[in-house]
Amino acid sequence: MDFKQLEISPFRVSGLRVRTLNSAEQQATTARIGPMWQRFFVDGLFDKIANKKPDSPAYGVYSSYESDASGAFDVMAGVAVSEAAPGYETIEVQGGQYLVFEAKGAMPGGVIEAWGRVWAYFEANPQVKRRFATDFEAYTGPESVAVHIGIF
Repeated sequence: MDFKQLEISPFRVSGLRVRTLNSAEQQATTARIGPMWQRFFVDGLFDKIANKKPDSPAYGVYSSYESDASGAFDVMAGVAVSEAAPGYETIEVQGGQYLVFEAKGAMPGGVIEAWGRVWAYFEANPQVKRRFATDFEAYTGPESVAVHIGIF
C-alpha cells in the first residue's frame, strides 16, 4: 500500500459545508458532496474567499464525525485562510499525525480511488486507529489529490 505518514500543523479552512453519510453519497438523489463541490467551482469560490493564503490548494475537510465511517459527518470545500472568511463556514484542521494517500487522474475518479485505498488500508490494519476528528483532501493540481487521514 503506497502512503506516507506526516506530522501536520493545525490550519484553518473557510468555505462551503454540508452534512452527509457515506451511504447517502452512493445515490445521486441524496449525494451532497458533489453538488457542494460543483457550487464551489461554478461560483469561483477558490478565488473569491477572503483571507485566502496565497499558496492554498483547494481543500475538502471532513469533520464532526458522529461515530466512524458509517455515521454522519461534515464535509467542507474550501481554502486555507489566515483568519475566518466572512460569510463562509470555517474549521480548524487539527494538528497531529496523518497518513497520506496520493492519487493522480481525472477527478472525481482519482479521489474516489484514493478513498478506496484508505478504506482497504484500515480494514487490513485494524491496529492503526483513525482519530475521526479532521481528515482532509488537498487538491494539489487539476488531476492530483492527497487524502490525509488523522491517526493516533
